[in-house]
Parts: sequence; C-alpha cells; structure tokens
Amino acid sequence: QSVYNRVEDIRRIGTASLDLTWVAAGRMDGFFEIGLKPWDVAAGALIVREAGGVVMDFEGTDAVEDAGTVIAAPFKIMTPLRQLIEPKWRQRKQKSD
Repeated sequence: QSVYNRVEDIRRIGTASLDLTWVAAGRMDGFFEIGLKPWDVAAGALIVREAGGVVMDFEGTDAVEDAGTVIAAPFKIMTPLRQLIEPKWRQRKQKSD
C-alpha cells in the first residue's frame, strides 16, 4: 500500500525485456519483478546497462545470472527506488520462507 501512495503510476507492459528497454529509454523510471528466469531479463538488462542504468537484485548481485527478483533503474534513482520497494519485498519474503 505505501508504494502506491508514493508513485505516479505502476504499469505492466507484458514482458520483462520490453519493460527493461522502456527503463533504458527513459519511458519508465524503474522496473521491479519477482520470479524471473535469466532468459527473461538478459537482453533488456544489457540495454539498461548500455544506457547507463543499473540492474540487480536486492542483495546487490547480478540479476541476470540469478534472475528471480530484479530491480532496474537509472543510477541516480536506484537507491530511492530500492528504499521504497525493499521493505515490503523482505516482509513478503519472510512470510513465504
């Protein structure tokens, strides 16, 4: 609930790679997804990185190799985006463990 109150809009385009290319192009500020496979994000992650953005998981590791949970954004907003999403994600993860 707190995330919805602090953002302009939340969109789901359909595929992770397309969502990631929209982050790279500046059409979306950030991307967050759970349950992805490496092939879901490999191409889009490369494009985000080539555009100067960051793609990782919440542990700060390479989200392409591990996939699973992926967060992507321009470098300047990665920290605020993580601070917004991570507490709810960790809370959800604890419930499922």
